[in-house]
Amino acid sequence: MTTAPLWAWGAVLVAILAMLAVDLFMHRRDREISIREAAIASAAWIAIGLAFGGVVWLGLGAESGAAYYAAYVVEKSLSVDNVFVFALLFTYFAVPKQYQHRVLFFGVIGALIMRAVFIFAGSALISQFHWIIYIFGAFLVYTGIKLARSKDDDEVDPEKNLVLRFVRRVVPMTQDVPGWRGHRFWVREGGKWIATPLFAVLIAVETTDLIFAVDSIPAVFGVTTDAFIIFTSNAFAILGLRALYFLLAGAMKHFAYLQLGLAAVLTFVGAKMLLTDIFPINIWVSLAVIVALLTTAIVASLVKARRQKELVS
Repeated sequence: MTTAPLWAWGAVLVAILAMLAVDLFMHRRDREISIREAAIASAAWIAIGLAFGGVVWLGLGAESGAAYYAAYVVEKSLSVDNVFVFALLFTYFAVPKQYQHRVLFFGVIGALIMRAVFIFAGSALISQFHWIIYIFGAFLVYTGIKLARSKDDDEVDPEKNLVLRFVRRVVPMTQDVPGWRGHRFWVREGGKWIATPLFAVLIAVETTDLIFAVDSIPAVFGVTTDAFIIFTSNAFAILGLRALYFLLAGAMKHFAYLQLGLAAVLTFVGAKMLLTDIFPINIWVSLAVIVALLTTAIVASLVKARRQKELVS
């Protein structure tokens, strides 16, 4: 279901395409992104996301605005896990820093398309079969518990990625890793097109995001079933993912309790879905609980990092 008129969907899609075009133009030359530049870009993307929430609030009402902000916070917080995995993938494939933004840019485009499909499919299923929300809820509770019990040093092995292994079998791919063939995903050799290692990285990033979407999309459905709010909150959170990566990739070790915070958010949203027909939780309460859980995890992580630094010094 959706509360937004058709013209609102069109306006959002045009705005997203325009922002992607501006971003691509600004980064048309492959170069390393500085922390300062990433911080400014992250602040700008977050400001855009929050400002759009104000538009939703004014256009669709306070409850829809609160639902957007809750969904945005959930998606933005879960995207932090993507940052950590992307850092591992880039390290594994030894991707030069000047090419990482290009991979993430096209990765974001793919993520937007895949998540749009997930959202509309999920919205259609829930509208037809209400009991599916219980499956989503149980899955989120299970995922939250699993995330809380997982170790921080668990590694992602691209060689176990079935999609990437399949692509390597069916797509001719050069192994010229040192040169990276510039920023290209495909090159022409011997009269035929072959993929570069950068294409393999893009496939790994896309499939990894697909796996994360399996968690994040049901989580947002636990906040609201409005397809417009779910899509826009996902879109504006994902648009800032590249800047967030360059800002946080090297600082993830300082957030020791963030994983537990994310696990708590998933478990809470899952429980909310399971109780939706017995004890419905107000959207304002949901927003407050989600923000409180994440704030507690971040503050506790920073306090721990500071104490460890004091002990070392």
